[in-house]
Amino acid sequence: MMDPVAWDSPLPYYVAAAVLGYMLGAIPFGLVITKLSGLGDIRSIGSGNIGATNVLRTGRKDLAAATLLLDGGKGTAAALLGAYYGPDVMLVMAFAAFFGHLFPVWLKFNGGKGVATFLGVMLGVAWPIGVFAILCWLAVAFTLRYSSLSALVAAAASPVVAWFIVGPDVAGLAAMMAVLVFIRHHQNIARLLKGEEPKIGKKKPEDGDKPAA
Repeated sequence: MMDPVAWDSPLPYYVAAAVLGYMLGAIPFGLVITKLSGLGDIRSIGSGNIGATNVLRTGRKDLAAATLLLDGGKGTAAALLGAYYGPDVMLVMAFAAFFGHLFPVWLKFNGGKGVATFLGVMLGVAWPIGVFAILCWLAVAFTLRYSSLSALVAAAASPVVAWFIVGPDVAGLAAMMAVLVFIRHHQNIARLLKGEEPKIGKKKPEDGDKPAA
């Protein structure tokens, strides 16, 4: 029987990877950046989301870009760090970082919607799938002008492509993250079905829910 506390067992590595990945993913860069820039609490404006889309509502494109890169970067960093200890540890740490972004303990488990971190994780775990997901997002965004729909299409397509190009392990990771992306976008989905979802560049209704971030 495997000794659960022996370091010659993989279990402690998985636990450590999960904790470190979660703590890294839980860093609310959008909130930190806007506060350090003197803009106050990003959760008190726009949609209240901590992601790049809501940061953009402050009028600071530079801060929105920084938030996007950092939220994606923490997913990539978690995957690459975990990869040093093997592919299984990489998958655990990458998913934990994504989960931490969605449910950060510092913000009472109310974080972002995970799109940037999803893309960052995929770039770190299997860069061809990450590039595909980014191009998919851009294609939908530029043609249909819906940020949330772009995120949903990229998230839904990534597990399928990963299955054929990389294999079932990465496809499974992508699928689990995609499910959470869809859950976090449930109100965006409802608005899309009603034709009420605002397009990119258009002001969001005051009573609407948070956009993709």
